[in-house]
Amino acid sequence: MNLMNVDGYHAKIEYDEETDQFRGEILGLSGVADFYGSSPDELRREFIKSLDVFLEVCKEQGIEPRRHYLGKFNLRIPPELHEKLAMAAEAQGKSLNTFAQEALQRSLKA
Repeated sequence: MNLMNVDGYHAKIEYDEETDQFRGEILGLSGVADFYGSSPDELRREFIKSLDVFLEVCKEQGIEPRRHYLGKFNLRIPPELHEKLAMAAEAQGKSLNTFAQEALQRSLKA
C-alpha cells in the first residue's frame, strides 16, 4: 500500500484507471475525504486542500475530525486457531493479548 503523510494525517494512494489519475483517501477521519492528482506534487497539493476543507467543515459543525480509537477490538477466528494461539502464548509465558499485540506490531514492520 502506498501512503502519503501531511501534518500527521495519512492517506492511502491508489491508481484510478477510469480517470487515469492517482486517488488518495485520507485515513482515520470521522468522515470521508479524498483527492486526485496526476503527479506526486499535484497529489500532495490536493491532499492539503481536501484536508483543509474537511477540517473547516468539522470545525463549523463541531465535529471531531479524527476517528476515536479505544485501543480494543473484537477478532473472530476459528476455535482451533484460538486454541493454538493460546498455547503458543502460554508456552512463551505471555498472555494471549500480549502475544497478539506483538504479532500485530511485527506485521506493521513487514
